[in-house]
Amino acid sequence: MTSTPGTSTPDVPELYQRSVAHLGQLVQQVRDDQWAAPTPCREWSVRELVNHVTVENAWAPPLFAGRTIAEVGDQFDGDLLGADPVASWTTNAAGAIAAVRQPAAMDRTVHLSFGDFPGREYAMQLFADMLIHSWDLARAIGADEQLDPELVGVLTVWFADMADGYRAAGAVGPRVDVADDSDAQTKLLADFGRS
Repeated sequence: MTSTPGTSTPDVPELYQRSVAHLGQLVQQVRDDQWAAPTPCREWSVRELVNHVTVENAWAPPLFAGRTIAEVGDQFDGDLLGADPVASWTTNAAGAIAAVRQPAAMDRTVHLSFGDFPGREYAMQLFADMLIHSWDLARAIGADEQLDPELVGVLTVWFADMADGYRAAGAVGPRVDVADDSDAQTKLLADFGRS
């Protein structure tokens, strides 16, 4: 497991960066005729899904800098992808990775819409979003759907304590029933409401 040297604590910035890199590879594979295609997230097309994760990344620098939701305001509302979705994704992903990798970022207090959290917890939420949505995007564009088994393992452990809260907030759909002998990725996706 990826961990901070001398500890068993996951190296969250590295996990996040790896999930962003994987999702970025998929964003670059989207063909011009696929941006309007549906995704496993029923309300989103491919473009809307990529815009969602781009917006998530855009929020990271100001939130890790200590700004509040109110201070940022509607700066990231709407479509951030513009005429060059891949370039917009790439720019915002780089900014988010830099913010997550700042010294002491994991110990800072981050002001989210549902309360104040340590930076480590916020980065884990971002990691989860990037990893799960990479599967959504892969499914939508017909790319390789295999996720990194190490990242799947880390997210499985973290999400076990978070699943009920996510479902109560409507952030994920109901858990999908899968066979007991299903692989780890299938079980994780089922926990996130994917089939």
